Amino acid sequence: MPVYMRSLETAVPPTILVQSQARDVFAAQPGLTRLGSRLVSTCFDSAAIDTRYTAVAELSLDAHPENPKFFDPASNRVLSPSTKVRNEIFATEAAKLFIEAGKAAVAGAPGLGLEDITHVITVSCTGFFNPGPDYKVVRALGLQPSVQRYHLGFMGCYAAFPALRAARQFCLSDPEAVVLVICAELCSLHVRTSNDPDTIMGSAIFGDGAAATIVTAREPEGPEPVIRLDHFETVLTPVGEEAMAWNIGDEGFEMVLGTYVPHIIEEHITGALEPLLAKEPGLPEKPYRDITHWAIHPGGRSILDKVESKLELTPEQLVPARETWREYGNMSSATVLFVLKHMLNRRAAEREERICSMAFGPGLTVETGLFTLVSPDL
Repeated sequence: MPVYMRSLETAVPPTILVQSQARDVFAAQPGLTRLGSRLVSTCFDSAAIDTRYTAVAELSLDAHPENPKFFDPASNRVLSPSTKVRNEIFATEAAKLFIEAGKAAVAGAPGLGLEDITHVITVSCTGFFNPGPDYKVVRALGLQPSVQRYHLGFMGCYAAFPALRAARQFCLSDPEAVVLVICAELCSLHVRTSNDPDTIMGSAIFGDGAAATIVTAREPEGPEPVIRLDHFETVLTPVGEEAMAWNIGDEGFEMVLGTYVPHIIEEHITGALEPLLAKEPGLPEKPYRDITHWAIHPGGRSILDKVESKLELTPEQLVPARETWREYGNMSSATVLFVLKHMLNRRAAEREERICSMAFGPGLTVETGLFTLVSPDL
């Protein structure tokens, strides 16, 4: 029984971070060593990011907050609020993004309405509150109080895949199920100034955003393309547990992103794809060569470079990932859904086109999915 993503919508906060401006601010912070200042410039410039979005309005150079908590424009200083202060903003601003993206996803699914939603799955790793995002969505959208609610928390950049996999299973168990999946991340809440390379990298690449989709086995309606969810697999690499992590500190969440992560991915990516592509009968020795479209989570420019080289992909095949990266940076779990949205926005050349998608996260975990882009009007 086929299960589809019937809609896919995204949302971002209104405040834009221009990469070159953010670089200059972070490079000028007091307390940076000469090496630290050089690392800031190198990380920001080499990231290949133009803009990101933030829910922290005072991070804009145009903001003039009376009582700044994150950035004081008078002194040009990046401040260090407590984890409690950061999480309070998450509870307010993340809820807005969850609701905005969720409403858009329901409105974008022809033939389905709020009354049809049977399950809600929310995803985030950048904050906590309870009653949680799943509750806020049900109340704000006016969903039935009997809607089943689930929240996947603190899994990291790959968490959209477990959410989609769970949604697919719900639909296979109940053909009438309609599952609203929403990923929303406020990564910018946890930026700080530091001489630590991991902290500098986090400040250079992370942004905020949300993406939502309606998943159901009900037949698609309307002329717009949809994505069929075919197979999912998850693989833990034999190394890399210490290379990627996300810990809670006194002044926000602390990222660990070792410089060796791209090399680990390069070494193990083909092995991580084997259990996924083994489900496709009759594929050649290197089956990834027969797949045209690739929705790769852009965890970093060097990660995309390694994936492109190792899988012998063309630059065109990485355009959705690189364009998402350039415009939004890394929005953790929501990012791969932005990449898939990029693909939906183009018209398919054939009625059915295969998509291989993957994301990487703490563990080191590699989540993969095999999808089909279906264009009913062709």
